[in-house]
Amino acid sequence: MKIGFYIILAAQFFSALADNALLFAAIALLKDLHAPAWHTPVLQEAFIFSYIILAPFVGAFADSLPKGRVMFVSNNIKILGCIAMLFGVNPLIAYGLVGLGAATYSPAKYGILTEYLPPGKLVLANSWMEGLTVMAIVLGAVIGGIFISPTIATPMLQWWDIPFIDTGIDTAPELAISIIVGIYFCAALFNLYIPRVAIDHKPLSRNPMFLLREFWHDFKLLWRDPLGQVSLAVTTLFWGTGATLRLIVLGWAAVALHYDFSSAAKLTAWVAVGIAVGAMLAARFVKLEHSVKVLPIGIAMGLVVLIMIPVTNSTLAIVLLVAIGAMGGYFVVPMNALLQHRGHLLMGAGSSIAVQNFNENLSIFAMLALYAVMEKMSLNIYIIITIFGLLLSGTMAALYKRHGHDQDGGKI
Repeated sequence: MKIGFYIILAAQFFSALADNALLFAAIALLKDLHAPAWHTPVLQEAFIFSYIILAPFVGAFADSLPKGRVMFVSNNIKILGCIAMLFGVNPLIAYGLVGLGAATYSPAKYGILTEYLPPGKLVLANSWMEGLTVMAIVLGAVIGGIFISPTIATPMLQWWDIPFIDTGIDTAPELAISIIVGIYFCAALFNLYIPRVAIDHKPLSRNPMFLLREFWHDFKLLWRDPLGQVSLAVTTLFWGTGATLRLIVLGWAAVALHYDFSSAAKLTAWVAVGIAVGAMLAARFVKLEHSVKVLPIGIAMGLVVLIMIPVTNSTLAIVLLVAIGAMGGYFVVPMNALLQHRGHLLMGAGSSIAVQNFNENLSIFAMLALYAVMEKMSLNIYIIITIFGLLLSGTMAALYKRHGHDQDGGKI
């Protein structure tokens, strides 16, 4: 791999690290402001909302400029969101601004891989990208938890103010957000050194109506392409179920393992560890031209989720969650690489990633809504696990039946 690839990885790692640490700091800030409990899920929805609303535009933006510059601008938007929180702007609005930066950042961070690397390196590159992103998710939760902890924050706040200058940083959440701003600055510094590559799919117009029509055209084009369809369906399903699985694990850990919320939250990190392991295995054993052949792993993953039902031992629970995560990482990384490759050929990397983000975030909303309905009906957590596991396996089986032959002897 070229040195530029590792600069891209460093930029993504620090940006993702700050994103995930900021979530915990923003939730703590809401608690300090005595906000209603329902503001916490709305906070996350405010972040995701930009991905859906701006999907027709961020892909064109990412394809119109060098990807490193787009990432730099996006990081600065995230910094503005953090600063807005520190200056008293409602956290829901300020975190939504951070989501705006994240929505514009995403097409660029993945799109540059297809422009900078040959197709044969994409699975390996995605495994590195996904593995480091998962590491950032885990470390982000740890860092966020550390700096909002009174035992850590209180002594730090005593020497935080510069002599004779009141910085206005008086609480643990404000301290955490200030440190997170520094992490974003570190990511922005790496953005400046990302290699410049040729712009090969520059948008024909910046008119919003044109971009909406172009997005709809790209949306249909990717869904009609056989390989684009299967890869988009799989990644969409994966991220929707992944968001729901986190909530399922929290509920299951409380019932089956008698964990409190804090312990249950830490347990979810093992799924992320498993995804990193699966991503590395995919890089080692899966070639881009054989990506569709990993779909049976997705079928098996849904069935393995059902094994959660009889488990009551914490050690077995950790092993099971790592296994579920590894299976997910093993089948989603090749699908992600295939989707990027097809999108790059059909419409441009940035535009295809914008379509992907649109579908994935709609899936998250839909799956969480289904989970909320089941919770509203007061269904037992084991019934929810059964529905979830069978839905995942059944959908993956249908996709494999329809597309399992797409790459046999064909060209990507």
